[in-house]
Amino acid sequence: MKERPTFPAKLATAQHPAGPGSAKARSLPAPLPPAQGLGMDSVAVRMRMVHLLQKQGVSDAAVLAAMGTVERHRFVDSALVNQAYEDTSLPIGLGQTISKPGVVARMLELLRNGATGTLGRVLEVGTGCGYQAAVLSLLAREVYSIERLRGLHDKARDNVRYARLANLHLLFGDGMQGFAAGAPYAGIIAAAGGEAVPQAWVDQLAVGGRLVAPIAAPAHGALHAKAAGQALVVLDKTAAGVRQTVLEAVHFVPLKSGVA
Repeated sequence: MKERPTFPAKLATAQHPAGPGSAKARSLPAPLPPAQGLGMDSVAVRMRMVHLLQKQGVSDAAVLAAMGTVERHRFVDSALVNQAYEDTSLPIGLGQTISKPGVVARMLELLRNGATGTLGRVLEVGTGCGYQAAVLSLLAREVYSIERLRGLHDKARDNVRYARLANLHLLFGDGMQGFAAGAPYAGIIAAAGGEAVPQAWVDQLAVGGRLVAPIAAPAHGALHAKAAGQALVVLDKTAAGVRQTVLEAVHFVPLKSGVA
């Protein structure tokens, strides 16, 4: 991959409980400054969510630490903060939702694919409220996150501003086109599902890279089949071509082109 500047996130480090199977704790980012007056800034609240993710089978210690670091209640409407750390999706406006923590953690673990260090450049399609982008910023050297809805793009910018995550770049544009200026990417992750993985994403994925996205549930293993429901799909790009793995059923908002 071609060289690009590195922009480390301005976060302190602290010890985080190791994930299942880990011999000891790892040094990972500390929680961000607590929000005032919301009553959800306790580390214990986030750790309960992390322990639930472990029970669901998430074992990547870096993913668990990042999930325990980013304060999810900062990314939801004030009326919903009491549900922020439950394993549920929540509305964020404009007909969109913030994915439930279990799905976010599952997709990030798949994206990392057992990596022992930080990922390189990652493209996220569908910024939404900015929560997953913030978590990604703790797992990757550089993150480009693109959102097609101006209202959500602006909301995400407001939500992440306090954290000063200088390795996170929020973009307004058509996510189906990807972001060629930042390519090639070590990883691509999508928060919306279409009938197929757009060719632009495959083209922008680096050889050796991995893409994780929901698509219309394939029939007979065909990526472009039209079928009811969605499935989580992993694409691994190798020198010999693209290898596809279809995983469990999921439910995401539809992938759309253009901006609004």
